[in-house]
Amino acid sequence: MSVFPMLERRLVKLNKLTSLLPKPIESLPRVDHLCAHLKVCAKSCYLRTGESIHAHLIVRNQSSRAEDAWQITSLINLYMKCGETLRAHKLFDTMPERSVVSWCSLMKGYQDSGFDFQVLKLFKSMVFSGESQLNEFVATIVLKSCSSSGRIEEGKQCHGCFLKYGLMSHEYVRNTLLYMYSSCSGTREAIKILDDLPCCDLLAFNSALSGYLEHGSLEEGLDVLRRMAEEDLAWDVFTCMSSLKLCSSLRDLELARQIHSRMVRFGFDCHVDVSGALINMYGKCGNPLYAQRVYNGTKTQNIVLNTSIMDAYFQNKSYEEALNLFAKMETKEVPPNEFTFAVLLNSTAELSLLRQGDLLHGLVLKSGFRNHVMVGNALVNMYAKSGSIEDAWKAFSGMDFRDIVTWNSMICGFSHHGLGKEALEAFEEMMSAGEFPNRITFIGVLQACSHMGFVEQGHYYFNHLMKQFGVEPDLQHYTCVVGLLSKAGLFEDAEYFMRIAPIRWDVVAWRALVNACYVRRNYSLGKKVAEYAIEMHPKDSGIYILLSNIHAKSKEWDGVARVRSLMKERRVKKEPGVSWIGIRNKTHVFLSEDNQHAEIVLIYAKVKEVLSKIRPLGYASDVAGAYHDVDEEQRENNLSYHSEKLAVAYGLMKTPEKSPLYVTKNVRICDDCHSAIKLISRLSNRLIVVRDSNRFHHFQDGHCSCCDYW
Repeated sequence: MSVFPMLERRLVKLNKLTSLLPKPIESLPRVDHLCAHLKVCAKSCYLRTGESIHAHLIVRNQSSRAEDAWQITSLINLYMKCGETLRAHKLFDTMPERSVVSWCSLMKGYQDSGFDFQVLKLFKSMVFSGESQLNEFVATIVLKSCSSSGRIEEGKQCHGCFLKYGLMSHEYVRNTLLYMYSSCSGTREAIKILDDLPCCDLLAFNSALSGYLEHGSLEEGLDVLRRMAEEDLAWDVFTCMSSLKLCSSLRDLELARQIHSRMVRFGFDCHVDVSGALINMYGKCGNPLYAQRVYNGTKTQNIVLNTSIMDAYFQNKSYEEALNLFAKMETKEVPPNEFTFAVLLNSTAELSLLRQGDLLHGLVLKSGFRNHVMVGNALVNMYAKSGSIEDAWKAFSGMDFRDIVTWNSMICGFSHHGLGKEALEAFEEMMSAGEFPNRITFIGVLQACSHMGFVEQGHYYFNHLMKQFGVEPDLQHYTCVVGLLSKAGLFEDAEYFMRIAPIRWDVVAWRALVNACYVRRNYSLGKKVAEYAIEMHPKDSGIYILLSNIHAKSKEWDGVARVRSLMKERRVKKEPGVSWIGIRNKTHVFLSEDNQHAEIVLIYAKVKEVLSKIRPLGYASDVAGAYHDVDEEQRENNLSYHSEKLAVAYGLMKTPEKSPLYVTKNVRICDDCHSAIKLISRLSNRLIVVRDSNRFHHFQDGHCSCCDYW
């Protein structure tokens, strides 16, 4: 215990008071320390702390003199990094003397904030002021701003200026210039610069290659890649990723294999990012099996690799494989993300697996990805393509944010279901929301006009509104107009339109016209168009089948035999009809006259029972369109066991009464099955939704949503 407690307490109090007094000048922080602190504040965006240091410098009169350029430049850098561009520029304007570092700091700040035009204005002021000598850092910033803003002409002028100042020998300036020419113009000017260089390093090639990829100039990018191979330079990861992106865009499998072997040579095949890009590349090049080999060879798995391999199968229409892969993956260790769910939901949509889509929707909600626009779009698409347009509308209505893909999915979904009025209303709502339509939007809108018979409105959209929004009509838009005219029975107008249209027609357009002739019973024109289409597209089985059906409806059996003989001679095979239905998380697939299903005997009995019950309601087998070389009883028997009838019968057997049935067929539903399912819906008091290759059919109470036109 101290003997002077009172004295000790007074000394402590005195020390505290002394600490509050101003320190002598020599104990204040040094300027270089303050500049270092400002650098840290700028990096971490600590604006308040930086402002305190600025105030401290003002009090010390160290922020306005010519010799204070270092700390003023540090302050400019701070304010620019913190988004205070006006304060930074004001501070720059008050500088008595500006160094090249000061100019660079302000220009770099504007560039990072996206104000490329301001960078070019500052550069012009710098050149005319003559205050500072240009250096390689200024050149790099200016050329990068030219490429970012797409100002190729200004870039050429800057190129001349930097040549004059002798700055083109610097590596960074040269590479930035290469990127500017390749990304802005897409011409061969970057390749000319490469040719003029005494020696090219890897960075120069990388800059040119990435620029051409950015611009979409694939042939020029391929030329750069060839030159890199000729130079036999050792690649880095950036080169690998750019090369793989080029192969993906070109969809060149042979080139992809060569690139892959080169990566194995340089030891990059084990790199996780490169593995993901390889999987994506093989998927885009149409070989998911190669993608699977790469995936199997990776030592570590992550969500990017998992999603990439599923997407590779999705890109190649192997939708079941994509879903099966997800089922095999350990989702607890590597949980799915929004991209994974988008691939899975879109795969489910293509297979029309409504039940599996519902399960995925539940998983989306559980995982917390419902508010992601990409996932929301996939949900709308899945429900629309799986037959539940009501659930698609619910998913659409529940989205907080919508993009053009969202609107397109809903508009095209309505059109695919034959709900033309709802599609056009959604289009008007999209326009009111300020979203600009694109080519896919107008495909959905024109199809909606076709369903509604709005010929004049369809012409307005095609001839005026598409021009107004700068959408150039392509083959699909022209085909929609053919469908619009022919469905309305305006065959002469459709023929004239096809003659004057400035495009090369594909088989889809001819098939649409022939199908319209078949439905509208204009058999003479249908035969003429079909025979022409067969000569133009001799391998398309759909045209042969339509022509055969027209001959059969006209009872021209010689014509039917002639078409069948021609198909045999040209080795054109009719695509077999396949239908499937999902029941209790399992998909059941049926072929016409199927005998492979485990319960086929019971299914046949159910078909027979149902057909006997709908005969009193007006059903009669459409034997007129069947083959004539078998007796009538055999023809009727053949029609009875088409794949869609088997699927519907199995659904009636296995699902609760009055519950809806969702059936998918790979080709157009035949006339007989269409008539039968209409009456089955009335008999069973069910909604039966059938998706065929043309559209959705909603059968209810003896009627179909297509109004017997499909």
